[in-house]
Amino acid sequence: MESLIILLPLALVMIALAMAVLLWAVDDGQFDDLDGPAHTVLFDEPAGTRPDRQDENLKNDNV
Repeated sequence: MESLIILLPLALVMIALAMAVLLWAVDDGQFDDLDGPAHTVLFDEPAGTRPDRQDENLKNDNV
């Protein structure tokens, strides 16, 4: 029973902290666009935005 004196307030503080973090994330916009990043994986990048892999391999060989 003596441990409940410590564990109950500790649990309440942890719940309050978790709720504060959740509310901060919602207010900060973390959950605004859940589908956008998932759909960007399906589309190709435009040419010229991605470095050429052969150039990277040549740089690594010279080291």
